[in-house]
Amino acid sequence: MVDYCSRMSAVTVLHAPADVETMHPTDVLRWTFDTYGVDNVVVTVSFEDAVLAHLAHHADPRADIVLLDTQYLFAETLWYVEELRRRFDLNLRVVRPLADVVPDNRWQTDVEGCCQVRKVEPLQRSMDGKAAWITGVRRVDGPTRANAPIVSYDIGRSIAKINPLATWTDADMDLYAQLNDLPANPLTERGYPSIGCWPCTKPVAPGEDKRAGRWSGLGKTECGLHT
Repeated sequence: MVDYCSRMSAVTVLHAPADVETMHPTDVLRWTFDTYGVDNVVVTVSFEDAVLAHLAHHADPRADIVLLDTQYLFAETLWYVEELRRRFDLNLRVVRPLADVVPDNRWQTDVEGCCQVRKVEPLQRSMDGKAAWITGVRRVDGPTRANAPIVSYDIGRSIAKINPLATWTDADMDLYAQLNDLPANPLTERGYPSIGCWPCTKPVAPGEDKRAGRWSGLGKTECGLHT
């Protein structure tokens, strides 16, 4: 796995605000939209919660908010996305796999290949013509994300990568959702703190790592979007 710090572009970092580590995510988002132009920025949201989508929309209603529809999202997640789109009038763009990728059982025998055609390739298309990519990565998500910078440069994808929520804890997320009356994904109260595709996501037992339910038993912790 490539360490986040090895992706950092000196040019990008030099142009990031000196106090970026202490900036509110809304200010990080506004800095990103101002620096790169809102039309040149893509915001990818998994919709396991509403926080990033709400923050991005609040920072600039024109924000290009993208959902990667893998063909295997939970029905609850799809309902939740539509509820948020309607409620907040999100500028939502749904990016799906290529036409020759159809629902199948590949997740049973080739989980890496499944993620590649259903998440990694669509992500790349969602970035076409964009200069910056905003994600919901947080340092508390797990060991692989513990050192995630707020501003970096993804060399492999040739795009600035912004993680405005990197420093936020679960308590910060809960407080923001409460203050802004944001609904929760229905799966959250059923023991799913991290939500992906239904074949590869299980509930998490009390005390387990929040991403323990993702690809459980496979020794896999990332789908490929952030590696």
